[in-house]
This record gives sequence, structure tokens and C-alpha cells, in this order.
Amino acid sequence: MLPRSHRRRGRRPRARLLALAAAAGLLGGLLSACSSDSRTTITFFQFKPEAQAYFQDLARQFEAQNPDIRVLVDNPADSETALRTRLVKDDVPDVMTLNGNGTYGELASAGIFRDFSSDPVLDPVNDAYLDVIGDLGRGGEGEINGVPFAANASGLLYNEDLFAEYDVAVPQTFDELIAAAQTFQDAGITPFYGMLADNWTPQSPLASLSAQLQPDAFFEERFGDETTFAQGWASTADKLAQLYRYTQPDPLSKGYEDGTAAFGRGESAMLLLGSYAVPQIRLAEPDFTIGSMALPATDNPADTTIVSGVDVLITADKDSAHPAEVDRFISFLMQADVMSAYCDAQVAVPTLDGLSNDDPALAGVREYIDSGRIDGFTDHQFIPAIPLGALLQEFLLDGDSRGFLGNLDSDWDKVAARRTWGLGAIQ
Repeated sequence: MLPRSHRRRGRRPRARLLALAAAAGLLGGLLSACSSDSRTTITFFQFKPEAQAYFQDLARQFEAQNPDIRVLVDNPADSETALRTRLVKDDVPDVMTLNGNGTYGELASAGIFRDFSSDPVLDPVNDAYLDVIGDLGRGGEGEINGVPFAANASGLLYNEDLFAEYDVAVPQTFDELIAAAQTFQDAGITPFYGMLADNWTPQSPLASLSAQLQPDAFFEERFGDETTFAQGWASTADKLAQLYRYTQPDPLSKGYEDGTAAFGRGESAMLLLGSYAVPQIRLAEPDFTIGSMALPATDNPADTTIVSGVDVLITADKDSAHPAEVDRFISFLMQADVMSAYCDAQVAVPTLDGLSNDDPALAGVREYIDSGRIDGFTDHQFIPAIPLGALLQEFLLDGDSRGFLGNLDSDWDKVAARRTWGLGAIQ
């Protein structure tokens, strides 16, 4: 007879087998349930972290209306890296939301995305936003590789109460903007809150200034090696440096969340950001009175424009195995009520003709949008291989504009020699 300890060990394999058998039965049931799901599955890659719940809910609503389709929503933490990883593995999502930036232009030029140029889903879309994404890149001549879903307006945000208290009018010229900044500084109030710990933040005022100050056709000539940033952006760099002389003393130690929170607490009169920052400000101060204005770059108000980019665009895998289902999902997303609900929640600008957002934080820039006085984000002509943010951060700390522009030209030239993005079809 075996010792008791051996007998206990002898019974364990049988117990383990029974447990495995039970688990196998359960797994078999689950697999059977999955295999009985006859729905067509499409993947939906969603890049915007603050809109995860919104798009998850939309996917469920779509499934309820389309019981033959299942939507798998992917919300990765680092969306650009995650998407590039999927592309390397030839695992292109069926439907994607992306930011209309240089990375989108690079991928569109690589021929990954569907051509929507003859798709009726674009018929009600504002042509200005089709031009914006077309300038970023496209898979071939005449192609439109994305569907603009929501835009933003990037100029200046300001504290309406402080402006009223100190009797400061909304600046209409660059000189008036500097005078307003001086008024607040003299009163002991930070004019512009610097957030250089997040080095993307100065790209917002850079875009507004350069769009108004750079020569016509600047990027066409820059891509053609016919000009330089040292030539075309000298006045932009000078005026950007002037603005950052009116920040708090330690802009490098503060980032985006610090700045939006401080602005909401009334610690600065203005914020060098656009409409996309409003929801973040309202998280802490929901009743804060936020005004918006275009950032004037010259002393002629007629020259002032608002920078407006496609904050969210929808695109699709050109080789999706389920094009009909993809069409139905994109058409669902582009419904006016769906777009309006998103834009209301995110303080975004709808891209459909005749649709607008009445949020009071957009009141100061609405006339520019409605009249088409729009420029695209010039910084969206850059891709990550050109370290624009890091170069801006260094420049705004050391004030060396010649070094900044020289380094920008050098880094641009290294990458542009193998150009795969920007300003139209890349063949």
C-alpha cells in the first residue's frame, strides 16, 4: 500500500484531467457560440483617446441597426506606432480614424488607403477640408484618401473676464496683440501660458503665424528645393519669439495639462492653442468663460486667417475584404446627427456644408470658418523624422532663430531627399 502522501499525489492527475475536461467543454461551448456568429466582422482603428467611449458607443449603435455586421474597435495607447506596426504586418484595419497630419499624408502617399474621390459620401463635405487633406498627400493623381469628419480652429483662446476687467479689446493686429500682452504683464498677470514641457504646443502659434507670413507657394518651393526656411520663415520665427517673451518664467517645466488647468484658474489671460483645448479646460472649470480669436500675424486685419485642420478623418483599407460593410459603416459615421454630437462634445468644427457648432467658445472664429478664411496647419507638412517640436522647444529657450531655421533646413533636407509625403500625389 502506498504512503498517504503518494496516494494524494496519485489522485491529483485524475482531478486535473476532470478539470481540464470541464474547461475543454466550456471552451468548446464558447467556440461553438463564436462559430455560430454569422456576422461579418470589420475592424475599426480609432486614434483619439478622449473619444474612445463615444466611438465605442457608435459602433454598438451601428451593430444594432446592422445586425449582420460586427465592429471590433481598437483604441491603442500610442496610435501612430500601433498603426505602423499593423501595416508592417500587413494587418490594415478596415476602417480608421486618423489625424489629418504629416503621418496621414505619408501613409496616403504610400497607397494604403482607399480612393474616395468618386464616392458620394464626399458630396456634402466642405471643399476646403478636402483641399487640406489633399495637400498632405495622396495615393495617386486626383485621389482623395480620407473623409473629413471633424475640424478644429486654432488661433488664440482668451479669458473673457480678464479682458473685460482690464478693458482690453480683442486684438485685430499683431501690434495690438503685443500691446495686450504688455497690459496684462504690467498688471502682474501672465499673458500667455508657456507649456514647453510638451514640445508640440508651440506648433500651434507657429502654424498661425507661418500661414500668414510665409510667401505664396512656400511649401511647393521648399519641396522643390527652391527656397529655405531661413528665407521663408524668418519673420515667423521672430514673431513667435516675441510671443514667448510674455510667458511665465518657467515654461519648460509646464506641459499641456498644466497650462490648460492654469488658464482655467485665471492664471493667464491667453492660451496659444485652439478649440481642441476647450474640453480639457472645462474638465476642471466647466463654467469658465472662454473666448476665441484668430491670431493676427500682421498689422492688416484683412490678412488674418484662422488655421483649421482636419482633426479627425475617416479612411479605409483599399484592399479590405469587406468593402460593402465598410461603406455602410462610414456612411453611418458621416450622418449629420452623428457628426454634430461629436463636435458638440469635443468643441470641434463640423465638416459638412451647412452644419455648424454654436458653442460660445467658437464664436470668435466662426466668421473666418463660415467665410472660408482658412489655412491648413503648416506644421502638418512635417513628419516625425523631422523633429520640429524639439527644435522649437530649443529655439524658444535660447532665442537663436538663425540656429533654429538652419537646423530645420538641415533636418528637412535629409528627409525630403526621399520624400514620401506632402502637397499632393507622391509617385
